[in-house]
Amino acid sequence: MRANTLIMIVLAGVFGVLAVVLVNIWLAGQRSAMAQTGIVQASTVVVAAIPLKFGDTLSADTLREVAWPAGSIPTGAFKTTKEALAGEGTRQALQTISANEPVLASKITGPGQRATLSAVLGEGMKAVSIRVNDVLGVAGFVFPGDRVDVLLTRTVRGDDGADKSFVDVLLQSMKVLAIDQVADVSKDSPTVVKSVTLEA
Repeated sequence: MRANTLIMIVLAGVFGVLAVVLVNIWLAGQRSAMAQTGIVQASTVVVAAIPLKFGDTLSADTLREVAWPAGSIPTGAFKTTKEALAGEGTRQALQTISANEPVLASKITGPGQRATLSAVLGEGMKAVSIRVNDVLGVAGFVFPGDRVDVLLTRTVRGDDGADKSFVDVLLQSMKVLAIDQVADVSKDSPTVVKSVTLEA
């Protein structure tokens, strides 16, 4: 091996080690600067301590507070367990809340309310039930929380005496509140039902 080649290999190794050391020093400096300036201001958010399902009662045992970046707190979140449980009476879950998922005001009832159909209705909305069968109910694949269109199929006799069928879209993107007597949005097994309750 020639001397020039050997010198180049040694220099490449020295410069490689020097580059790694300098990058590590720079990264350590950046970490300490971020920690000192307090760029990430911490707050707290109430999350579910255990998985909650429709109708579960909230308590100090089922909730806990976790650190959360102050600039990204979800809308409707509670900062303390006391705030989440405030008011006269208990609160219940209106939908499935996974463990460590933030508890939002839209996912639970108000103080003293029960997890009933009226608790999931939007402001100024009404619940309307319609009769369905295995075909109209999409073979049981419609669940609470889904959105559906309501269609009217009608037959009109023409001037020539022949019947003509028409389908009109009456309502679009209607929220399904319940199927039969089940309003739990975590339900995921297809069931042929006799009625579907919609928010209108």
